[in-house]
Amino acid sequence: MFGIGMPELIIILVIILIIFGAGKLPEIGAGMGKAIRNFKGATSEAEKDEPEKIDKNKNP
Repeated sequence: MFGIGMPELIIILVIILIIFGAGKLPEIGAGMGKAIRNFKGATSEAEKDEPEKIDKNKNP
């Protein structure tokens, strides 16, 4: 996973917890989930709209 092991992931989560506090974590998680959903929706919509352009870019 991008060269990030469990110890590094725990350190990152602890730093995020210190910076934002426990109260803000659900809001941050919800915002990240919405952003990921919007990104996936936009990419799938782009694939539906112009699949021939995407296929040409994959197979030059």
